[in-house]
Amino acid sequence: MDSIFKKSINSHIEVVATLLNAPGYAESVAALGRLAVQTLRNGNKILLCGNGGSAADSQHIAAELVGRFGTDRPSLAAMSLTVDTSALTSIGNDYDFHSIYSRQVEGLGKGGDLLIGISTSGNSPNVIQAMEKARTMGLKTAGLTGAGKKPRILEVSDVCVCVPSAETARIQEAHILIGHIVCEYVEKEMFGR
Repeated sequence: MDSIFKKSINSHIEVVATLLNAPGYAESVAALGRLAVQTLRNGNKILLCGNGGSAADSQHIAAELVGRFGTDRPSLAAMSLTVDTSALTSIGNDYDFHSIYSRQVEGLGKGGDLLIGISTSGNSPNVIQAMEKARTMGLKTAGLTGAGKKPRILEVSDVCVCVPSAETARIQEAHILIGHIVCEYVEKEMFGR
């Protein structure tokens, strides 16, 4: 156990240190934060989606915005497209699994909204399809991904943060850290707290 503990912590520290110190990462996270603030200030909402752990991250980030992150303030318009089991299962059954998010974007999204797609590989077909649908409807798009080979999410994102790792666990840990940073930035910029 000791070796697993040390290996995992050291790997995590290495990824986070790269995010902190290597060129481009802080700018990408800042761009995502600015896009989130602009969306909310304009009276629009943030939609999020992902699969597995990324689905949980999308719910976590939406909850931080709707509830609160670090300070009491008015609720912000955000929702995860991963939580409506009736929509997910009916769309998956009547259409296909790749359409579970794009159909929700079509029905719930509007121009000016922001869709944040979370995919550790950057190639999840249902996330990519949702991002493509969002773009055709005039939504802004942002991606959170890892350092995989040719992530398609880059092609459909206005802003994308690519975590410098190919290891799913480290990518997911960094995604929630980035989500927290964005939530803190949104609260500070919108409410001065």
